[in-house]
Amino acid sequence: MNLISVIVTTYNWPAALELCLDSLFAQQDRAFEIIIADDGSTPANQARIQTYCADSPAPIQYVHHDDQGFRAGTIRNKAVASSRGEYLLFIDGDCVLRPDFIARHRQLAEPGYFVPGNRVLLSESFTQEVLDKHIPLHQKPLSYFISLRLQKKINRISAFIRLPLGFLRKMQPSKWQKAMTCNLALWKNDFLRTNGFDELFEGWGFEDSDLVIRLIHAGVKRKEGRFAVLVLHLWHAHNDKSKQDINYQRLLDRLAQQDFIAATKGVSQYCEDI
Repeated sequence: MNLISVIVTTYNWPAALELCLDSLFAQQDRAFEIIIADDGSTPANQARIQTYCADSPAPIQYVHHDDQGFRAGTIRNKAVASSRGEYLLFIDGDCVLRPDFIARHRQLAEPGYFVPGNRVLLSESFTQEVLDKHIPLHQKPLSYFISLRLQKKINRISAFIRLPLGFLRKMQPSKWQKAMTCNLALWKNDFLRTNGFDELFEGWGFEDSDLVIRLIHAGVKRKEGRFAVLVLHLWHAHNDKSKQDINYQRLLDRLAQQDFIAATKGVSQYCEDI
């Protein structure tokens, strides 16, 4: 595996995305491309980010569609259709990465597996401080985060521990819970085989769980990324959850359909050669 395609989802929060991009620009592993998947940001915010990306040390693309509500699955599909890598790494634009994030994901990559990482949540007040001061969290040592935990500015410190784990990472091959696209890696061929995100999941909720469930139905197994790859997740208000119940019921239906693998309305509509 050579090139990794990092899909960064964003919507009208350029200050957070700039911190995310700073941490990507500082990665130890340089064999990756960045594809910003913009779910409908305003022209002013688009222009700000495109200017910020002008000096990116990594190849970078900007994929945007009009704002028609929460359509993260759709814009991620469009981003993947523009990607060149054989391995996909999904993160959110309000996440900051440690300098070894991509290198460690590359080490964990294995045919037949998807890898969900975990996250450390920042408090609301500390998030505002980070944004106001443009604090380069990706440059900070472990002692800094221990201090933050003691001040209750982050929710945990255990995620920073690095453990080899070995075969223990494969102990729950069919677990779909807590595999989220703020930190999820998988092979592009597996993504295409399951037709990516199902755009029937409109509004916030469970489009990432649906993808993982269909990957498992297709025989792709979970390889745990905890104690290896974490993201620092900035605090933000909850999204509109008005369609959460509808999406959850659709998810339950998918769980019961073991032979349901390919998304009904997925990435294939953007890829003529699939």
